[in-house]
Amino acid sequence: MKQIIECVPNFSEGRNQETIQAIAEAIRRTPGCKLLDVDPGPSTNRTVYTFVGDPEGVVQGALNAAGEARQRIDMRAHSGEHPRMGAMDVCPFIPVSGCSMQDCVRVAETFAARAAEELGVPFYLYEEAAREDHRRTLPQIREGEYEGLPEKLKDPRFQPDFGPAEFVPEWGATATGARFFLIAYNVNILGTPNQAHRIALNLREAGRGPDEPGRLREVKGMGWFVEEYNLAQVTLNLTNYRVTPLHVVFEEVKKEAAALGVGLAGSEVVGLLPLEAALMAAEYYIREEGLFILDEDQKLRLVQERLGLNSVAPFKPEDKIIEYQVAEPEPEPLAGMSLRGFIQEVGARSSAPGGGSVAASLAAMGAGLGGMAAKLTFGVRKYEDLDTTMRRIIPPLHQGVKKLIPMIDQDAGAFQDYMSALRLPKETEEEERTRHKAMQDGLKTAVKVPFETMRLGDELWEAFLEAARYANPAARSDLQVGARSLETGIWGAYQNVRINLGDVEDRDFRDNTFEQAKAMAERAKAKCAEILGILENR
Repeated sequence: MKQIIECVPNFSEGRNQETIQAIAEAIRRTPGCKLLDVDPGPSTNRTVYTFVGDPEGVVQGALNAAGEARQRIDMRAHSGEHPRMGAMDVCPFIPVSGCSMQDCVRVAETFAARAAEELGVPFYLYEEAAREDHRRTLPQIREGEYEGLPEKLKDPRFQPDFGPAEFVPEWGATATGARFFLIAYNVNILGTPNQAHRIALNLREAGRGPDEPGRLREVKGMGWFVEEYNLAQVTLNLTNYRVTPLHVVFEEVKKEAAALGVGLAGSEVVGLLPLEAALMAAEYYIREEGLFILDEDQKLRLVQERLGLNSVAPFKPEDKIIEYQVAEPEPEPLAGMSLRGFIQEVGARSSAPGGGSVAASLAAMGAGLGGMAAKLTFGVRKYEDLDTTMRRIIPPLHQGVKKLIPMIDQDAGAFQDYMSALRLPKETEEEERTRHKAMQDGLKTAVKVPFETMRLGDELWEAFLEAARYANPAARSDLQVGARSLETGIWGAYQNVRINLGDVEDRDFRDNTFEQAKAMAERAKAKCAEILGILENR
């Protein structure tokens, strides 16, 4: 898996567009980096940048951005609503894929060492990279802010981890480290900054102090007034959205605002949002309101509406959801073809796509027809008494289609490992052993892919049976075709499993796989017959 690390540096400049764009360009031109978001705030006089890259790329991107800031930002002239202590105030690294938190700790240490040496400024390590418990959190390190640094740097307990232990007036100091994904989230209220701050104090984990903690764990917050929006905000950092999810924060702010007689005016996400966090909110509102929504884009639309994410700026999922930003679409040359093109490709003079890809496509179409019949029943007034049943059987059939479609292309490539192994050299005994092992591994891959097609199809029979019993009888012929297609898809995948198992030497693998595949093939035949019998008698 490709290593992807997110970096979210915050710079103490949110008004000078030339500086904001120069820092963005420094990141953008760094090889191995992709700039995802630039979020300036004039009132806070702060800009949050979000970019991703491999470990080397994000270190260099952060260095380039810091170097640009060193030339352009002078903290002696800075003022703004947000707490800060440096020109590059904070620079966290967050694991996204293919890397661990410890990898990000190493990246933060590398960045801090290089930046401190090149720029001649102090750096502190925080969160997972912290070396001292008394300065692990950002508030601990930033206490006293920029103005308090001259005295803080004289304190042996706050000597920087890297760089000079002396005050650099034009820069201040920077905190860098590794952490879980932080969601910067603001809830808009039609009230005063004092009211917003009261709400934040009631909710944030630290509350009003040790004797009066707030209600929400892993949440930091305060209140302020945003001139450009002409409203107050409860501004919150969710340091672990799995502990306290986005929707919980919004609903708790809503309760607090109601108790104060203050209106809400939506909310905003600063920077990017993990897809998981958005879908957690969607599932909450679906459950609470008794909704039935399957498609991801509709779930995100629901979240936008319920949280009012378009209130101060458009919330575009393709720009704001981090997974959408970094996604590299899986190549699906066959599944992405027109139907005509796929059929013609099957009929061409080549071994792939062959029976395995056709089997996967048939199983997917069978699942699709079952789901279609159930969807044509759900929500119809005549069949309202079946809504609960349809809500239960539609999701597995709907998801079954999504899971089976990629198997069309996977099956076409399943035999490639074996074919590549055949071309390996075999002049020496060592080469022969290496080639033989690669061939056996390739055969197992050629077995596992159609076996997975069988398994995915096998999971759908119970939902299909219920569709046959209860779905709109006008879709009877569709269900008949669907059942036959699903059975044929499983049968076709079974034939591919059998033929490729023949040369596999691993007896346990061969015997166990064959027994499971045979059972699924027999179950497909029996279930299809049962479904056709039900439909014939309706």
